[in-house]
Amino acid sequence: MTDSPTPTRESLFNVSAEDRPSERQPPVPRDPPSTASQTTCLRQTPHQATSAVAFVAEPPAADDPLLAFEPVPHVQPRRNSITPDLQRKFIAHLAATGIVKQAARHIGKSLEAIYKLRQRPGAEGFCAAWDAALERGVQRLEDCALERAIQGTSTPIVSGGEILGYWDKPDNALLRFLLQHRLPERYGIQRLKPGHPVYDSIAREVIAAYQAQEAEDEQAVLESIDAFIEDMRQRRIANEAILAQRKPGPDEVREE
Repeated sequence: MTDSPTPTRESLFNVSAEDRPSERQPPVPRDPPSTASQTTCLRQTPHQATSAVAFVAEPPAADDPLLAFEPVPHVQPRRNSITPDLQRKFIAHLAATGIVKQAARHIGKSLEAIYKLRQRPGAEGFCAAWDAALERGVQRLEDCALERAIQGTSTPIVSGGEILGYWDKPDNALLRFLLQHRLPERYGIQRLKPGHPVYDSIAREVIAAYQAQEAEDEQAVLESIDAFIEDMRQRRIANEAILAQRKPGPDEVREE
């Protein structure tokens, strides 16, 4: 029987000795999230862009309904006021980045000034547009999480201080989290609520037990009152019997 040759690292990972890098190489850059055609990476090293905040989406167009909000009015505008034009630029950049600090910096304002503007009278339209822009940023973050859960993350295969190749490492924890929240009826923990057969069955049992306990308590109170009254009646009868058997003394007869 001929012994089979011991597999080498090259044969295991399908990397020839000629193709094997002699020194560490940076991981192969990955594409941006699922909106790759609409996002721009902000990192100097693209392969480090593992978070949605590393990418900036295209800002909304001028005719986007998001920018059609009623800006915060300025009764007496000053040189440093956040004008309606700046407010719309802030909302547009917030929708592209999902980060309030970056959007404020984009229009040359501080976070304090932006939040003060949000608290001013007449800021309802601005606040609604702010929340809608953040929702777009959250959606972009969710898309990025879905991509990482499905495609995995490019991870180097290192042995003996050398990179033998790369593989897309799946994120099972992230995949399980997304399944539980996107398909809770199938993969998540069932949350019982009124209308669910199990919920209604438990509710009926609890209500019946509560009503039975209330009935028992009421009956116990009535029985206690009856026992007290009966005890008083028995004491009165006993006292009358004692008085009836007692012979009156001379003084008591003289008084009569």
